[in-house]
Amino acid sequence: VVEYEKTHKPVVHTYGKYGTLAKKYLEEHKQGKLWSLGGDLPEYLHGIDKQAEELYETMHSQLSKQDQYKKSGNYLEDLRIEAEMEKIIEEEILTSLVYVD
Repeated sequence: VVEYEKTHKPVVHTYGKYGTLAKKYLEEHKQGKLWSLGGDLPEYLHGIDKQAEELYETMHSQLSKQDQYKKSGNYLEDLRIEAEMEKIIEEEILTSLVYVD
């Protein structure tokens, strides 16, 4: 057993924010889906991270073009606008990718 452990290191997968949240959600609320994913879980969670990144880029680009989210030149106002856009995007990512039935 000790020899095996020396020669075969366990694979540790590192996920981004949304992959980690999805894993926690599956563990706490969707154990059936977690079990059905089995060995495909790492690929699934990395996919969540990739999709979240793509959705973030797409939504940020779209929102930035809307008049209410255009930069004003006022630093504090621009921070508020950016925070509002990020909140909207975060909510969409969580509901459409992470907390899915």
